[in-house]
Amino acid sequence: MSMNSAERGLTLSTGRIADTRSPFVRLAELIADIKPGQPAIDLGVGEPKHGVPAFVAPVMAAHVNELGRYPRNEGTPQFRRAAAEWAARRYKLARVPDPDREVLVLNGSREGLFLGAIAAKRHVANRAGRPAILIPNPFYAAYSAGAVVADCEVVYLPATRDTGFLPDLDALDGALLGRTVAMFLASPSNPQGAVADLAYLRRVTAMARRYGFLLFCDECYSEIYTRSAPPGALEAAGDEFENVLLFQSLSKRSNLPGLRIGFVMGDRRFIARFLELRSVAAPQVPIPSQEVAVAAYGDEAHVDANRDLYREKFDLADRIIGDRYGYRRPAGGFFLWLDVAALGGSEVVAAKLWREAGVRVLPGRYAARDQNDGSNPGAAYIRVAMVHDKETTSEALHRIVAVLG
Repeated sequence: MSMNSAERGLTLSTGRIADTRSPFVRLAELIADIKPGQPAIDLGVGEPKHGVPAFVAPVMAAHVNELGRYPRNEGTPQFRRAAAEWAARRYKLARVPDPDREVLVLNGSREGLFLGAIAAKRHVANRAGRPAILIPNPFYAAYSAGAVVADCEVVYLPATRDTGFLPDLDALDGALLGRTVAMFLASPSNPQGAVADLAYLRRVTAMARRYGFLLFCDECYSEIYTRSAPPGALEAAGDEFENVLLFQSLSKRSNLPGLRIGFVMGDRRFIARFLELRSVAAPQVPIPSQEVAVAAYGDEAHVDANRDLYREKFDLADRIIGDRYGYRRPAGGFFLWLDVAALGGSEVVAAKLWREAGVRVLPGRYAARDQNDGSNPGAAYIRVAMVHDKETTSEALHRIVAVLG
């Protein structure tokens, strides 16, 4: 039986075709016929619910007339400069990235991560075999969507407790790396909250340069942590950023998921190729939104306050969840990744929590793909988004414990 290119891109070596629907569509189908046993609390979607920073409305109002202009696709000079200067401060870089050649504005990091795979396929040439894109498993759905459209083989790298919830770099052989176009890496990871240290980042950067592929580092959760700030890929890249791209967003850092703004920064050769694609395939980012971002990247007080709110909620999890379900306070991000294998697995437990507790969580199976051996790195887990206020979060955690024991 013949397959189209999208199907081929999703075929694992066993020949199985993965379920490519949104995890949230699958969750909605799972619980569609189940009535919640208590007033509903949605911990399934990672949508920040803390307050919008006070400066947003005045900045938008001051620049509302800019909505009458087409913005430039690469972003305003002031946005690109603000993003570059923020990255240099945040990651203690040896130099400020060049705003004109190493930074592009994005309609949120999702757009960039999706289109990045397509641009990478065009940019990285002379692969030794069918071009491949490497993706951590579990993963953010935009990674695989872009890889499929780029007509690359999607290779899922299991990120389990045994590997520190990051891909095992020792498992990557030269034959695979020689045909790799790009490797996606999330740090802190979604959903596990694992952080790649500088040694790990330097090693994977060296791999990218040796084999000629691009490292796409998704760091949109980098500003939510409970102890120390996670290092970044540009720190590991040295004075120049060849083969390394940082993707960032204000959605989590500044509680602005609806603003849809972020940036990509790094390898100037790729940035030039990416701009060519974005200029014909992606909408420009409104200038008032970019002005809000300039203000956001110039202010850390609201980020510190936001981080404190998450820290307080993880303190609640420490007390309420304790040592149940393999819980360990994550190094970054705002998810709990709870092991419910002994309770029937992710789908059974998600349905049970909705039925008996009115708590909506995401089955980990839906955030991952089956590996070649039939295992699924997320099947034993549920993802719990700690996005509500303390009172709602406390109530939800108590309900989880009451139902699951």
